[in-house]
Parts: sequence; C-alpha cells; structure tokens
Amino acid sequence: MAARTEAATQPPVVAGSTDSPWLTPLRDRVLAAVADFLDTRCSDSLHGAHVDIAEGVLRAMLAEGKCVRSSYLYLGWQCGARPSEATVRAAASLELLHAFALVQDDVMDESDMRRGRPSAHRAFERWHQERGLPGSSARFGESAAVLLGDLCLVWAEQMLRESGVGTTALARAWPRYDAMRTELAVGQFADLVNDSAGFPSLAEVLDVARRKSGNYTVRRPLEIGAALAGCDDTVLGVLGHYGGAIGEAFQLRDDLLGVFGAPATTGKPTGTDLIARKATTVVVAGYELASGAQQRQFKEFMTADHLSSDDVTRWQALISEVGTVKWIEDMIGQRHTAAVEALDSLSSDELDAGARSALITMASACTERAA
Repeated sequence: MAARTEAATQPPVVAGSTDSPWLTPLRDRVLAAVADFLDTRCSDSLHGAHVDIAEGVLRAMLAEGKCVRSSYLYLGWQCGARPSEATVRAAASLELLHAFALVQDDVMDESDMRRGRPSAHRAFERWHQERGLPGSSARFGESAAVLLGDLCLVWAEQMLRESGVGTTALARAWPRYDAMRTELAVGQFADLVNDSAGFPSLAEVLDVARRKSGNYTVRRPLEIGAALAGCDDTVLGVLGHYGGAIGEAFQLRDDLLGVFGAPATTGKPTGTDLIARKATTVVVAGYELASGAQQRQFKEFMTADHLSSDDVTRWQALISEVGTVKWIEDMIGQRHTAAVEALDSLSSDELDAGARSALITMASACTERAA
C-alpha cells in the first residue's frame, strides 16, 4: 500500500451506529459542506431558474440525508491517509449525486413522498397549480424535477473537482466514479421493467439490486475514497469485497423496509413496493419459498392491476407466513459476516485498527437500520 500520510492513529469519525444511526459530527460536517457549496456555487443559478421553490426543495432534501455514501467515501480515505477538510468536501459531493438519483427515482416510481415530505416532482406540480400556469401541472412537476436532478449531477462532479483534493488523486478516482454513475443509470433502466408480474428469478433481482443500489451505496464510494488516498490494489480489492457484501445487505434491508417499514421511520406509506408491484428480493424470495395454494395467492397479488390496503395487509401476512423474513435476514447476516471476514484478511499494517473498527460499525449500521 502507498505510504500513509501521517498514519491514522485516531479512530475515524463514524457516521452511523446501531444505537443512533448517522447522528454524528461527520454527518454535520458533510451537510455543512454541501450547504456551503450551495451558497457559493448554486444559489445564483437556482434563482435564475424562475421557479422560486427549486432551491428550497433541494435544500430540504439534502438536509435530511443519512450521508451513507459520503461516510463510506470518507472511511475509504481513512484506510490510506489522514483525512482533511478536502476529504469532507469530496465525500459531501456524493450527497448531490444521491439527490440526483432520488429525484429521478421518485419521478420514475411516481412516488408522492420522500423523507416525510412531498417528493420533488409533487412539490413542483403543486407550485404550478397554485400559480394557475398553463399546461399540465403533473408534466411540469416531472420536467422540473428532472432538470433539478440534472443540475445535481453536474454539481456533484464540480464539488468533487473543486474539493481541494489534488489532481493526481482525482485521476485515480475518476474511473471508479464513472463506473458508479454508469452502474446507477443501467440499474435504473433495469428497474423500469421491474414488474412482479414478469416473475423474474431471485438471481435476476439480486443482480439489478447490486447494480442499482448495492455498488452505488457502499462499494464504489468506499473504493473512490480509498483510491483518492492512494491505497494499493490489495486493499482496494478487499474493500471491494466488503463493499459488495454490505451493499447487497443494505439493499436487502431496504427491500424489507419497502414491504414492512413503518411510515414514521421510512417517510413513506407501508407496503410501497407491494403497491408498485415491484419484483424485489422480498417478493421474489417469498414466491419461490411458497408452494401450492400459497404460490397461487402470490401470483394473484403479483399480477393484480390494483391493490387495496386490505390486499397489502394480506400480502404482507403471506410473505411472513412462508418464512421470507427469516430467509432475507439470514442473507443479510451472511453478507455481514463475509464483509467482516474480508477485512480480517488485511494485516494491521495494511488497515489500521481505527479504520477496521469504523468499517465494522458501519456494516452493522447499514444492515440493522430501521429507515
């Protein structure tokens, strides 16, 4: 591994724990860096958009982020070098990239809510309606949200480029950064045709989840941070294995929350994935675990054009009845174990104790979260 810049002897600041997820100093520093970038680089552009709620919509979304991806970039950096304020700014740039993904995801999914608030396209739709502007308010809302997402995509790269990280370090990271963005877009393409009525296999659904969310959430941010810090191929390879496993576990947990999550913690109505007829790992695993009459019930739900609240409740009960929850929990546990074991393959010279401890804590936070 490349020599550490002042080897990190202090435990890294962790952006999450199993007791109080993400409520830490690092999250505050990341969000402050994003707010500063919006103040100095973005506000004037948004004011010129002639849609006076655009900045408020974006700031509200960014202020409530968990900063998972930013935290992993920061920890990736700490695997190879001592962090700085430039590290925080580089990590924070991923919050803008995530805002881009969320805004467009909500448009594609026709989601009404995001983090307990109206989703961006719904907020823009209401703005259009209240002013009595001509044309379709729904169409305006979707178009405005897509444009806001496009701006976030541009600003994310700009913030990383202007973070203060050196050009040599950035050159090491750009290939992984490009891979992350490509995987995200390709995964979204696959998600457009993600319909439980198509009865995809669990392997197919896991592949989509890995590309659309798992790599983008954990593996690539971690690798980007490590590449910026100059970690060698051995460390990058191990971090990739860790990131792949925890990224999949994160998505599996997300799928459970999409079926059983409470609105108070997820900010969305319960059973959203069922209502949308999404072929998630929970739905597909439940179908594959079911037999006989249970599987016929699954087919009815998976092909229904409309589901009432009673239908959602009965489908949730059926998913539990066939043992799906335990099965998915076991998959999450297996991936958590694999991630920790991957870290154990590195010596203390290759990965210091503080970084190792933080990565283990983050693994638990990602796999045991309730929102």
